[in-house]
Amino acid sequence: MRTTTWTIALLAILTAGVVNAQDLTGDWQGTLAIGARTFRMLVHLEKAPGGAWNATFDNIDRSVDLGILTPVESIAVQGRNVKFAQAPSRGGGNYEGTISADGNSIAGTWKQNQRQLPLEFKRATPATAWGHPATHSVRFVTVDKDVKLEVLDWGGSSGARPLVMLAGGGATAHSLDAFAAKLANQYHVWGITRRGFGASSAVTGGISADRLADDVLAVIDALKITKPVLVGHSIAGQEMSSIGSRHPERVAGLVYLDSGYAYAFYDKSRGDAYIDALEVRRKLEQLQCCGPTQDPKVVRDLLDTLLPQLEKSLKTQQALGTPPPPQTGSQIGAANQVIIDAQQKYTSIPVPILAIYAIPHDPPAFPGLERAAQDALEEATAGAQATAFERGLPSARVVRIPHADHWVFRSNEADVLREMTAFIAGLK
Repeated sequence: MRTTTWTIALLAILTAGVVNAQDLTGDWQGTLAIGARTFRMLVHLEKAPGGAWNATFDNIDRSVDLGILTPVESIAVQGRNVKFAQAPSRGGGNYEGTISADGNSIAGTWKQNQRQLPLEFKRATPATAWGHPATHSVRFVTVDKDVKLEVLDWGGSSGARPLVMLAGGGATAHSLDAFAAKLANQYHVWGITRRGFGASSAVTGGISADRLADDVLAVIDALKITKPVLVGHSIAGQEMSSIGSRHPERVAGLVYLDSGYAYAFYDKSRGDAYIDALEVRRKLEQLQCCGPTQDPKVVRDLLDTLLPQLEKSLKTQQALGTPPPPQTGSQIGAANQVIIDAQQKYTSIPVPILAIYAIPHDPPAFPGLERAAQDALEEATAGAQATAFERGLPSARVVRIPHADHWVFRSNEADVLREMTAFIAGLK
């Protein structure tokens, strides 16, 4: 995270506008030295409607997700001098640099945490450009009014079974680059960056998991993909479960990569405090909108079902001693919060399923506890969810990989590839 915040400087430099604005369009690259290590930075700048600039940033040697866009706070330009500062939430660093006479480089100093680091940024040419480390093509697919999604195509052999991969929360399809490249040896692999992240359109207002799933189906239709296997990481489990429960005929199978939690399968016997609270909130909003013409059915649902279920879930959470619910608002980012609040209840998913869980997680999911207490709490929470998933969905094969990272397809790539290959080979 610290390395990433240092590199935000590059975006501010590009937006300075000292040289001819048209000349800034294109790719720029620079190297940041931190101790004995160096990190290559790529920035792409293009003119947006209205005269503003859009920029994307890649940290080739550090980032595991080269599709995330990194913002900058304040910028000041006087002649050939460039100054800018980061928001405190982004590290609070600042940069001072000087643009060269020919407008092709900027030399300066990055200051943060009492450390000063030289940073020089140069315009990339066809002969010097580093290029992207992953092999894929990129296109944009319209899925809704004013909404386009970034779609990556890693290719594959002609006639190979299609796989469509969905990134986890806060990530883009680029986070799947290395893993997708391994799968492209046997299958034709695509990846989708959901709305609100990376180069896809922004997310505005509230949205449901079903709507996000409809975005995925719109991409599948646009690319004329027939019955793909959907592979999703983390919260992408909600989009897969939505499709599998509402349109099982559209997919050949579902692969959950540490993504089979309550947002993917809601166990009525256990409940989930966060999802139950979301459902209560939605019903209360219906009552608030209607004043004296409140729907009696909504009131009955609240009194007879939803509020008792929320009380039960809260008591279960309290008894387990689990930490507070997910962080909200600016702590995790507005787009992430919208996706978290999109959760719905899915209880029936009649398609072939492979669900891989990292239980217990390493690094631990509940920092601050002794390892034995960590593992016990994970078994009582994530472990119980994995058991409920297996019991509640007869078509599911559940695999536990102990002490794997949440990014299980990275920490245990060989295990995941083996399980996926066997699962897909058994599909009709």
